[in-house]
Amino acid sequence: MESGAMAGILAWFWNERFWLPHNVTWADLKNTDESTFPQAEDLYLACPLAFCVFMIRLVFERFIARPCALALKIQANGPQKAQPNAILEKVFTAITKHPDEKRLEGLSKQLDWDVRTIQRWFRQRRNQEKPSTLTRFCESMWRFTFYLYIFTYGVRYLKKTPWLWNTRECWYNYPYQALTVDLHYYYILELSFYLSLLFSQFTDIRRKDFLLMFMHHVATISLITFSYVNNMARVGTLVMCLHDAADVLLEAAKMANYAKCQRLCNVLFIMFGLVFISSRLGIYPVWILNSTLFESWEIVGPYPSWWVFNTLLVLLQALHTFWSYLIVKIACRAISRVASLLIYNVSDVNSDCLCWLYVSPCILPFRNGCHCQYTNQPLATG
Repeated sequence: MESGAMAGILAWFWNERFWLPHNVTWADLKNTDESTFPQAEDLYLACPLAFCVFMIRLVFERFIARPCALALKIQANGPQKAQPNAILEKVFTAITKHPDEKRLEGLSKQLDWDVRTIQRWFRQRRNQEKPSTLTRFCESMWRFTFYLYIFTYGVRYLKKTPWLWNTRECWYNYPYQALTVDLHYYYILELSFYLSLLFSQFTDIRRKDFLLMFMHHVATISLITFSYVNNMARVGTLVMCLHDAADVLLEAAKMANYAKCQRLCNVLFIMFGLVFISSRLGIYPVWILNSTLFESWEIVGPYPSWWVFNTLLVLLQALHTFWSYLIVKIACRAISRVASLLIYNVSDVNSDCLCWLYVSPCILPFRNGCHCQYTNQPLATG
């Protein structure tokens, strides 16, 4: 009875009229001696590979990323730990991590501590749950290394394919497009990596953006799986390669930030912003969405899973727009800070040197005592 119900559910889920174009069946896409097509069961390989990727990450972070971080003088110790207190720990773990004024006063009376001390304890306790700079650097270095490798692989693979230069090739003879070893490797490796990120969220230190990143990983895995199963793998490779380009620069900028290389961080962030916005607000809709929405409609025609796939891609474009807004917002804040800089002449030996100094209420009244961060010469009154 149960096996019959399960068979019925599977038959409903893999309904050919949903997944495939009109007059195409799963039997038409079975592997033969002459041709190999994507099969749903191919994706089972991604699960054990995801575990292998996760183990490689642990080895990489321990023996490669960590020594690099220590060489850059990134501190291994985390934030200051709050002193042990059973009552406050119980409130923190079971009730709230941000106690209001009324609760703070109650705890103050109960412990005979002043309110400011209790507030400091909760602040330190919250900081304990944040990963150290060393940990974040190692994670970013791992992601940077993977994204750089997979993006390089994707570019080298795609430049040999006809659909990179003519996206209509994604739909000619669809869905009877043979699966190559390189394409299979590209898909399985990308899927394994994002599965490993999904799993590692439950083993890493829990962060504020846990739910957002969880949803991002699920959406990415769904798109990769969906495009592979119904053999939209050609256009899928274009989407993956396009997205990996900006991720390389983002992780590089984060590494520079953790290493306190602020100038390099600024340059990399500007490059990231330019690549992100141009690729996801320009190339993606003009190149990718134009192909999946209009060229595929003209060559293949719509069918149920076509609508689902394109809906997901359009929703992805909405996310691109939102993220681009956030990037521009961050850039505008940085520009406004630069606009609030004053130029002071450096006295004595380097009198012709110009030095940028942030103007703030705490610096401006004492500018005669400030020193240039580049020359260590005292700043003139100007």
